[in-house]
Amino acid sequence: MSRFWSSLTHDLRPYVPGEQPRMAELVKLNTNESPLGPSPRVLDAIRGEAADSLRLYPDPQASALRAALATYHHVRPEQVFVGNGSDEVLAHAFTALLKHEAPLLFPDITYSFYPVYCRLFGIAYEAVPLDQAMQIRVADYRRPAGALIIPNPNAPTGIALSRAEIATLLEEHPDAPVVIDEAYVDFGAETAIPLVASHPNLLVVQTMSKSRALAGLRVGYAIGDADLIEALTRVKDSFNSYPLGRPAQAGAIASLADEAYFQQSRISVIEGRERLNRGLHQLGFEVLPSAANFVFARHPAHQGAQLAAALRQRAVIVRHFAAPRICDYLRITVGTDGQIDRLLSALLDILDSAPAAIR
Repeated sequence: MSRFWSSLTHDLRPYVPGEQPRMAELVKLNTNESPLGPSPRVLDAIRGEAADSLRLYPDPQASALRAALATYHHVRPEQVFVGNGSDEVLAHAFTALLKHEAPLLFPDITYSFYPVYCRLFGIAYEAVPLDQAMQIRVADYRRPAGALIIPNPNAPTGIALSRAEIATLLEEHPDAPVVIDEAYVDFGAETAIPLVASHPNLLVVQTMSKSRALAGLRVGYAIGDADLIEALTRVKDSFNSYPLGRPAQAGAIASLADEAYFQQSRISVIEGRERLNRGLHQLGFEVLPSAANFVFARHPAHQGAQLAAALRQRAVIVRHFAAPRICDYLRITVGTDGQIDRLLSALLDILDSAPAAIR
């Protein structure tokens, strides 16, 4: 470690993103990217920004995009905040809203960026265990809290809470900010956005990386009471006053304008998930009930790490987590039909060829 590093840097344990390998004939099912491309309108809008105007700074307020998001979600523009992917939006929320004397609560098995942000920003937290079925129990959050953050659907499990359960969380913590991270909500869960009107402590965070196939543009946003949005804006303007470039703003607006393409893509991924579920069940896997664009599955006779390694040898990449309770699970992104077939064929070959070696 460098002697020039600050003490904070020495103590950080950064988030490790999903691998982006370069392999021939690769089936890449490890980072929950969309198997489909973005709307053609998005590509046209981005091409339209490839002009002399790129020498100029973008609108620092992203006014047109915020207005489009407000219209789409039936809120006011002052209730919308945008940033470079939902990770940046979440980072601003951790700074602006989630640091209090009482601990921040979130699930023990969840998006692993949350404890990283807590260490970075000096936030005390408590990880609330999932139940034996890997589900979030609202009753377990009836404890003192400075704030809460809940992914819905949860990741990596894919299991969702109902909007009524989110409302219960909000009502039981009326004086604490509650962030609902909805990165995967479009694949089968209920958005909490309608609760914003009656709950000033609610911030809902979404991304265009998953269901709108715009991971390469990095567009995320939050919707909440204008007071919460002002807090995020204060942090943003103290850190990065021009968060979204012109192509990103234009592409995001174009995506919102093509509702038919969005719905078709969303339904296609849901159908692919059910096809993947059926195939895994036929191979003897236990699969958690997912409302996301991935599944979380384990085979009762095989170790997750060894299955992941055997798949990799066959040029199929899935996500494996070494953490307790979930070390035998694989998180598998829903791919195209062809990719799903490759995965299932590889798993069949692994299970048939050398079962004793990977138990």
